[in-house]
Amino acid sequence: MIRFILCAACVLPIFIRESRAAERNIVLVVTDDQSLDAGCYGNPVIQTPHLDSVARDGTVLTHAFCTTASCSASRSVILTGLHNHANGHYGHKHNYHKFSSYTNISSLPVYLAKAGYRTARCGKYHVAPESVYQFQTTIGGHARNPVEMANYCEAFISAESNQPFFLYFCTADPHRSNKQASEIAERPNRFGNPNPGDPGYPGITEVTYDPDAVVVPGFLPDTPTCRAEMAQYYQSISRVDQGLGRLIQILRETNHWDRTLFVFISDHGIAMPGAKTTLYEGGMRSPCIVRNPDLPKRGTVCEAMVSWVDITPTILDYAGALDSRTGRIRHALTSAINPPPKGSQQTRDTSLGELHGKSFLHILDEQRPSEWNEVYASHTFHEIQMYYPMRVVRNRKYKLIWNIAHPLPFPFASDLWSSPTWQAQYQLGMDAPFGAKTVGDYIHRHPFELYDLEADPHEGHNLADDPQHADLLETLKAKLIAFQRNTNDPWIIKWDYELSLIHI
Repeated sequence: MIRFILCAACVLPIFIRESRAAERNIVLVVTDDQSLDAGCYGNPVIQTPHLDSVARDGTVLTHAFCTTASCSASRSVILTGLHNHANGHYGHKHNYHKFSSYTNISSLPVYLAKAGYRTARCGKYHVAPESVYQFQTTIGGHARNPVEMANYCEAFISAESNQPFFLYFCTADPHRSNKQASEIAERPNRFGNPNPGDPGYPGITEVTYDPDAVVVPGFLPDTPTCRAEMAQYYQSISRVDQGLGRLIQILRETNHWDRTLFVFISDHGIAMPGAKTTLYEGGMRSPCIVRNPDLPKRGTVCEAMVSWVDITPTILDYAGALDSRTGRIRHALTSAINPPPKGSQQTRDTSLGELHGKSFLHILDEQRPSEWNEVYASHTFHEIQMYYPMRVVRNRKYKLIWNIAHPLPFPFASDLWSSPTWQAQYQLGMDAPFGAKTVGDYIHRHPFELYDLEADPHEGHNLADDPQHADLLETLKAKLIAFQRNTNDPWIIKWDYELSLIHI
């Protein structure tokens, strides 16, 4: 039923799209703190058979990036298509952190509801205010038990309706937990895994891993402690995979699988120093697997450089809610959204329906499409005490990080500071190795970090002060400034206010 009528000529195209969309369901799965650790990304040890099956039936995007490696801020980008410096969700929403988005923007579930979709969320939410990120239905279930979550979603999926559905399915795995495995010498974090002897999660068969067999990424130290933590992290991911299997089974049994766009991503990389809360590769590189039921090709690999600002445009494109000429959300949808109440927190710089990203729906069957060779990132806070704004431009070969608050020591998230992997190296002193860096280099950063990612994939050799790369540095700085200007970034004023300090 269409709730907004502009004129007969305007209504008819929307009605046609909504009728056609009745078969176009959407599932967006977002895991918590997962890097490229899955069989379909080349990890030979971890067991992710259900995700690998989706990959064989869909598209694996090998160069997908979050825009900020922080939970709430990243989810705000995923759901709005706007960088967090423009949507206002600079950091965590919960407790004293208190960040939230501006009230005069809108989000994916609201747009889809206006386009005729039933919307529901299950699991981790972690954004605010609810008026911006509003879902029609909230589904229960233990966020550490994805099988239970999937079972709770069955009624929503199978409900008789002439409307398509949008399900936002967000696990709490493989996020760190507040428990350590005290029975193991290295005392690794449990990553939500049950204690030995405990009954565990209903419906889950825990998959355990030998620390000697795990693959330690190059941005982490290959130590017994790190290996013990990676084994716990793998176990948590295998729990996610079982939940995916159950969710897909429900979609198949209800005859929705072949009428559903299925998108699997993580909010950002693993909860380890060198990844989460940073804009190094370990934090930015994230899984992205898409199964478009309309795509004739299966099991494809796409090397397009996409980022999380592109998720909302891509999903809206599938739903028929994007204007193909402008790449913006159709006016009929934005005009149907009620304005925010007077006195609420608003931004004057972002108009309703604006998007910073673009749809990658049409390139899923292309290996390396043109014009998808650059991404940008923007981080400001994680926890409220963790002010460390960074802006990034990254292309196929080079990455430039601007550490805006570089005179400050890098601030640690509470769970990362206490992580056994970090503490084991930190106790060895500032010269102790941590991946391709030292502990001291990780804490004390230069204003600009320039890396050749082909020669130095784990970002250990900063080229920013190398005269041979001076012209490249200036070119990438200019790109950063243009990005900040085009996305209404308040931190752009730092280029003027602190010109003498950052030596540009």
